[in-house]
Amino acid sequence: MARRLPVYILVDVSGSMSGEKIVAVENGVQTLVSALNNDPQAMESAYLSVITFASNVEQLVPLTSLGQFNMPPLSAGGMTSMGEALSFVKQCADKEVQKNTPETKGDWKPLVFLMTDGESTDNLDRGIAEFKTRKWGIVVACAAGIDANTAELSKITEAVVQLSTADSAAFAAFFKWVSASIAAASASVGAANMEVSSIDQLPPPPPEITLV
Repeated sequence: MARRLPVYILVDVSGSMSGEKIVAVENGVQTLVSALNNDPQAMESAYLSVITFASNVEQLVPLTSLGQFNMPPLSAGGMTSMGEALSFVKQCADKEVQKNTPETKGDWKPLVFLMTDGESTDNLDRGIAEFKTRKWGIVVACAAGIDANTAELSKITEAVVQLSTADSAAFAAFFKWVSASIAAASASVGAANMEVSSIDQLPPPPPEITLV
């Protein structure tokens, strides 16, 4: 079996994400999957999981091949359990990502893309501590709009980006960039046998997205 490139997408679905934002996330993920389905290298290696966090954390889609991926509808409401989401994705990766064995190479290090429009309402530091006990590929945290707490996100990863506005056009631009980033990472592991570990190895973000 070919080595998989696991990708975890963590999405804030707290109350502040209701309305246009949550629809934009759904559309963004659908567009991302459609684009990757036209990329033979991504089709071969990329596997996606979607985890949502509000008052509770839920893995809506377990790690799934692009061809089998089916995005369920999202609903928004509740608090922002970002710390729990970070602990949870680590647990999911521990279960789903195949480790190296003496006979075979395991999966590539997982990529993580996290998006929030606010700030954590639970024990974020504890979640970060657990999250960082695992080796990841690149971890990108997106502050969706000016109300998101970029200082919090900077504790999670060095790769923090911010959307200038939290409207559907900015969300679409973000997911298009994530799609291009996954395609670039798939090409890198496929052609060069090299993992992506820095935001400098990803395509440059569009004008709607600034690096923090």
